Amino acid sequence: MRSFASSTRLLLIALPVALLVAATILIVRTQHTLTQASRTDARAHQVPFTLAAFHPPADRGFEPVAAAQHFTCGIQFRGSLYLAGPSGLAIHEPDGTLTRTLRPGLELPTAPITAITSARLRNALEPQLLLATAGAGLLLLTPQPFAITQLLPAAAEQADLTSLLALPSGDLLLGTRHHGLLTFDGSVLEATPIPATDITALAAPLPGALLVGTRTQGLFYAHAGTVTTIQSLPDPDIEAIATTASTAYIGTPRGIAQLDLASATVARILGPDLFAHTLALTPSSLEVGTLDQGVVTLPLTPRLRPASITAPATPDTRRIDAFLTPADVLPRDIHPANTLTDANISALAFTPSGSLYIGFFDHGLDILDPTANTLRHLEDDHLFCINRLLLDPVQHTIAAATANGLVLFDTLGNPRQTLTRRDGLLADHVTDLAFTPTGRVIATPAGLTFLTANGPQSIYAFQGLVNNHVYTLAGSGTELLAGTLGGLSILQGDRVLRNATVTNSTLRHNWITALAPTTPGSYIVGTYGAALETLSRDGVFTPIDLPAGTPRDLVINPNALLVTPTHIFAGTLGHGMLVYTVATGRWRTITSGLPSLNVTAFAAHAGTLYIGTENGLVRIPEPAL
Repeated sequence: MRSFASSTRLLLIALPVALLVAATILIVRTQHTLTQASRTDARAHQVPFTLAAFHPPADRGFEPVAAAQHFTCGIQFRGSLYLAGPSGLAIHEPDGTLTRTLRPGLELPTAPITAITSARLRNALEPQLLLATAGAGLLLLTPQPFAITQLLPAAAEQADLTSLLALPSGDLLLGTRHHGLLTFDGSVLEATPIPATDITALAAPLPGALLVGTRTQGLFYAHAGTVTTIQSLPDPDIEAIATTASTAYIGTPRGIAQLDLASATVARILGPDLFAHTLALTPSSLEVGTLDQGVVTLPLTPRLRPASITAPATPDTRRIDAFLTPADVLPRDIHPANTLTDANISALAFTPSGSLYIGFFDHGLDILDPTANTLRHLEDDHLFCINRLLLDPVQHTIAAATANGLVLFDTLGNPRQTLTRRDGLLADHVTDLAFTPTGRVIATPAGLTFLTANGPQSIYAFQGLVNNHVYTLAGSGTELLAGTLGGLSILQGDRVLRNATVTNSTLRHNWITALAPTTPGSYIVGTYGAALETLSRDGVFTPIDLPAGTPRDLVINPNALLVTPTHIFAGTLGHGMLVYTVATGRWRTITSGLPSLNVTAFAAHAGTLYIGTENGLVRIPEPAL
């Protein structure tokens, strides 16, 4: 009995112990499982990236030409003024003296700067200047000693940044153009769960609160552990955010929403007719920077519902991209003389005398005289959006194909005639032109117009053209090629001989953007989505073997083809320029040294190649390539 009682007591003691051990093991295992799940979940949100010192590429010999300065953001940092944008980074003393310039493609990566701020991030020894770029990730700049570190996400979409917000914790929020909101804590880059994608603006009005503006999704307000989508905004496109502790002002293309942060509701709409591109608050007013109306001041008074706008006596048409404070430190004149009117170049052409015509996408054209070092700008209702510039081989004058007609110049560079639909063209919008033995051929989105001594004559799809929307022309003798949205038409005079498409030929893409003759009867063909092909005299299309890593869906920009005796040049959308060297018979890709990877135009004169991009003009001796 005694042994039975002892056994019973041992059993009663052992059973709780066993249960406790089992429970402990279960808890440990559960915690381990939860920890592993948490780590897995954390890893799922982590963004692969590299963080390394940025070293400028080797100097290829590219030289900027009359570079236009375009700055869209700025900040004061350690007594200096930093202005940034597509032109790169310019460092000024308070009196406006320029002390240093960093250019994209040279001292900086080939990408526009989209936002700038300063902060001391976690694990950093001192405050740094932080630069967001459109494609090259984040640049961290230390002034003394001068050094640049690049934070580059592995995915291209995560390296396309639009906005920055430094938090008091030492963390940094990074808004991307297509991949939502990222956060960087000094060692780990993560995607946040906020469902915003196309981010345009960030603001933190209070600790623990965050406003996220987007291009198409409106405004997200993260606070108290929740994320709210703000309703009743004038427009879902958020351009700018300005905040106080209790109120946020949300700039959109249709006015400014005054947001009450406590209730997360829109209290009123200010300036309903304003395109509010950037905002700045003063104690009594809201300063609104617009795209074409300069600065508009809106008084912030309770009686004002909605705020009214008084038109100034002299209209202000300036584009305002950012407000910098304090205003008394801003340089009054930071733009040197004889700079290009714009940086977004669409077309280039030389006259025999060496004058360079430089067409812009939306600002007319400049005429640069390299010998006299003079620059002249021309812009009006017709000379506005330039699609193509071409030298008349007989008159030795320039013709400009524009979105509002064909403008013909005289030998002095003055517009002498403008041809539009009322003069017999199929459309006012002229995409390209070509000179033939019998006259001019005008390409439009409605077909082709032939201007001869007998007057205008037009053909379009009804007469056999493969597609009405003609993008590009090229000819050799009496043969004419018309590249369209739907394939290629081969003409003899004004008669269509045959059409080539992806269904009846070896052509790989119907959308033809660029054409250039190489040898008599042979051409190089640029497409929107299938790179380059050759067209032989017997009508066979052959894909060009481009360098390894070239995207299969590469886009060749409209009319961005140039053939010289020693090279062929092709400008791409976002991938630099392709260069074929006749001596080696090989193609290569050039990206370093260019101000932009979007290469839009070429021209050559006296052994020098001029390269137009969406961010400026550069030149290089052709033998250097």
